Amino acid sequence: MSTSPEDRYERERAFHDDRFSKDERAADRFYGTIDRAAGEAFYRRLSALEAPADVLDYGCGAGAYAAIHLAQHGHRVVAVDLSQVAITQARARAKELGIADRIDFHVGNAEALDLPDNAFDLVAGTGVLHHLDLEAAYLEIARILRPGAGAIFSEPMGHNPVINLYRNRTPDQRTPDEHPLVMNDFELARRYFARVEPQFFTLTSLFIMPFASARSNKRLIDRLDAVDSVLFRRVPALRRHAWRVVLRLGSPHAA
Repeated sequence: MSTSPEDRYERERAFHDDRFSKDERAADRFYGTIDRAAGEAFYRRLSALEAPADVLDYGCGAGAYAAIHLAQHGHRVVAVDLSQVAITQARARAKELGIADRIDFHVGNAEALDLPDNAFDLVAGTGVLHHLDLEAAYLEIARILRPGAGAIFSEPMGHNPVINLYRNRTPDQRTPDEHPLVMNDFELARRYFARVEPQFFTLTSLFIMPFASARSNKRLIDRLDAVDSVLFRRVPALRRHAWRVVLRLGSPHAA
């Protein structure tokens, strides 16, 4: 398989155009249940941003959830995605919600954005970094952020052998170029940002995945999330086996 950036971009674009056109990733509803703690942490951070600010939804996808949340909270929003299908659907969703005039949607390459330097107070994204060349992405995020500004991402982790077994058995649900984050990726981020703060989520709740009746048991999942929080705090070695990380990046280094 070719590893040139252009071929990788085309594979990613084709996969996501097809995925968003079909809208049939059956696991998404389950992910939304089991992944609630990371999602809540991510959106708490977005809600803490004082308005009005200039923000970028980096890889917005068809839902443009971060962009819509930020626009509804009074921010000036730009949303970018590699997939034209995603942008078309995201723009339609914003129009349905009556906020299309508050979000500037663009088809664009996250590793080479057609956006000016020092343009944003916040960059946010969910499930996007693990599709990218991280060094190029970190460099680009640092370039477009204002001095002292920050970024926040919710991403999958890549160390847990049980999760990786599932990934290997479901290749149709992901692109061949995906690379869930590993601990070294946080060290790489420190080349570009003075503040790198990963917060880890979801470990013990993975054990209920085979049990359909437990998937909708919010109380059980909440309890397991609380157990995870204690485990990750007291046993740092377990953090690498988390399913999700909410990654905060701040104070980009000057070029």
